[in-house]
Amino acid sequence: MHDELRAALAGLLDGLPPKQAAQAVDRLISNYRGRTPTDAPVLRDRADVAAYAAYRMPATFEAVRAALAAFAVRTPGWSPATHVDIGGGTGAATWATAATWQGHHSTVLDWAEPALALGRELAGGVLDDVEWCRRTIGAGLTVPDGTDLVTVSYVLGELTEDDRRAVVDAAARATAVVVIEPGTPDGYARIRDARDRLIAAGLRVVAPCPHSAQCPIVPGEDWCHFSARVSRSSLHRQVKGGSLPYEDEKFSYVAATTLDASPEAARIVRKPQLRKGQVLLDLCTADDGLQRTTVTKRHGTRYRDARDASWGDAWPA
Repeated sequence: MHDELRAALAGLLDGLPPKQAAQAVDRLISNYRGRTPTDAPVLRDRADVAAYAAYRMPATFEAVRAALAAFAVRTPGWSPATHVDIGGGTGAATWATAATWQGHHSTVLDWAEPALALGRELAGGVLDDVEWCRRTIGAGLTVPDGTDLVTVSYVLGELTEDDRRAVVDAAARATAVVVIEPGTPDGYARIRDARDRLIAAGLRVVAPCPHSAQCPIVPGEDWCHFSARVSRSSLHRQVKGGSLPYEDEKFSYVAATTLDASPEAARIVRKPQLRKGQVLLDLCTADDGLQRTTVTKRHGTRYRDARDASWGDAWPA
């Protein structure tokens, strides 16, 4: 889906005055990093939506795809027949779902009609079985009974606390729920709250956590997040003002399900540190919480696995 999404985004800002695009991006960055929840859509018009799609869709796509891939590893042989993307906007999470599984029907729910219109336009001819529906994202939102998968990506930070709870509770009616937020302390706090509500609703956490018990991280001292590499197109570099051909998107997430699935034994929660003849791994474990383990050459294959391991990978490999 990388190439298809990039092709769909090409030319998106053609005809939009550069100053208007820059202003829209600046405002979106402020909202993305801000702490002021709202009860109204952030994306107001075509300029906002076009800027958002160019600025955020590639990064959102990669973050959601990484979270879905971690979930898919723990549920081999399962694929959703129905998918609801709450607050899906222009459809980045729907593109990521299509990159993970095939043969499903997606429904994108969002309160911003300009976002839905552009999402429909971008998906045309590539994502065929998608329905784009305007809905208020908050209290009163419902998810159809029997829905297989719900994604909620980069949405909770826009909502009031009551609306966040309502959205997560609605999502918890599905067989599988994947929630993604920015990889910031605030984003992690929202994921942690969502995780607690999903567990309380009877779902089991299968990624990234190796358990459904209390998170071992002390709030205010650290936060759980991961990283996805994003290749920048010329459009992406133009909108974001960057020169490198890539960037790393930091994100926090939780994936939970009612399926008969088990999490990994442990998850690497920091970039592995390579030393002469050894690798230091920071792990979140099922039984011992946060642990650091040292893997040396004496461990043979295990050492080679550690040298090849990445932040966010399961351990053992």
